[in-house]
Amino acid sequence: MFEDLTERLGGVFRKMLGRGRLSEQDVKDSLREIRRVLLEADVNLDVAREFLKTVEARAVGADLLHSVQPGQLVIKIVHEELVKLLGGAGPSAGFQFPSNRAAVLLLAGLQGSGKTTTAAKLARFWMKKEKRVLLAALDLQRPAAVDQLEVLGKQVGAPVHLDRASKDPVALAKAARYRADKEGFDLLIADTAGRLHVDEELMKEVGRVHATLEPTESYLVLDGMTGQDAVAIAESFTARLPITGFVLTKMDGDARGGAAISLRAVTGKPIRYMGTGEKIDGLEPMHADRLASRILGMGDVVTLVERVQERLDLKKAEDLEQKLRKQRFTLEDFLGQLQEMKKLGPLEEIVKMIPGMKLPAGANVDERQLKRTEAIIQSMTRGEREQPRIIDGSRRKRIAKGSGTTVQDVNRLLKQFEEMQTMLKRLGKTPRGKLPTGLPRF
Repeated sequence: MFEDLTERLGGVFRKMLGRGRLSEQDVKDSLREIRRVLLEADVNLDVAREFLKTVEARAVGADLLHSVQPGQLVIKIVHEELVKLLGGAGPSAGFQFPSNRAAVLLLAGLQGSGKTTTAAKLARFWMKKEKRVLLAALDLQRPAAVDQLEVLGKQVGAPVHLDRASKDPVALAKAARYRADKEGFDLLIADTAGRLHVDEELMKEVGRVHATLEPTESYLVLDGMTGQDAVAIAESFTARLPITGFVLTKMDGDARGGAAISLRAVTGKPIRYMGTGEKIDGLEPMHADRLASRILGMGDVVTLVERVQERLDLKKAEDLEQKLRKQRFTLEDFLGQLQEMKKLGPLEEIVKMIPGMKLPAGANVDERQLKRTEAIIQSMTRGEREQPRIIDGSRRKRIAKGSGTTVQDVNRLLKQFEEMQTMLKRLGKTPRGKLPTGLPRF
């Protein structure tokens, strides 16, 4: 997420930090570079101009010029102003639940923006918070849209209100609203048909659906990878519908970030959530302060901790610690840890959430190597995983063939695991809560 933007801004900041002192002209030159970076990231021109005007007004002054670390002070100012631009500190995903009936969330947007998948992700999000959620399949335009929502609903465990014979989304919306209230659901999420913002008839239709449902919140789902096109679409929709916020999808593939930075300033409406992957758990509430830190390469340890708490089995982590301390860590345990780590998302993304952690320029986490490691271990018998020393030459050939790798790959893994076992002998002498450094890489 925002890889290009983060890397380019990091280059500007490194230059500033490399100078012992900054003159007023140095600051202005740096801000001019930041302006160019923002525009290349497809940030709205007026937004970029106003943002840097505010930063310059704060940065160019006696306090900065006489500061012991002026470069760090400029970065701090940029961070604070970016947080304001994105919507201010704290979560942006506020939601009010009426006491006497179901809350309603309406999703609108263009075809292909990811509304149906987002509906299921939002259902899962609120069900994790112990809310009863009903999904409403109101997209009667796209073939198989109802089937898709039904499948996704089963995947997250949320019932879907549908009527394949219906041709009237307004009547269907009314029936879904009645059911949600009657059956005591906390939240009704309405998946409406994708439409072009220039399609007058479809825009009138979603307006009638909105009037029927009287939604608590109305989110416009936007493809984050479309940059300023997403901002233009948002302006058009918010002029026709009482949109209360945005969901930016496909953010895991957005290396620039222009839409995320521009939306709030241009429309006055907040980003509520960001889609961070195709999987059903790939959705994050918007936190402006956390996002600003990630954009500026400062990490986002709070989101990482929340993701660990939600997705990982903490009991397994405690059991693993005991095995490590008793030097009983096996390849079976290592396979389990690989599978647990995959739940957190791409490792490259995880690394960027850790403050101070940074991959070298141009370097990437080789996910393929991790998959090869997993395949090799899965091609072993249970006995071989528990006691790798029994793996002789013929077994290594069989494992390599079964995993689609080479004997050299198998040998490398076994050697690295042996080195790890040696390192673990020091663990008993290490204070609780700390692990020895120098563990081999897999």
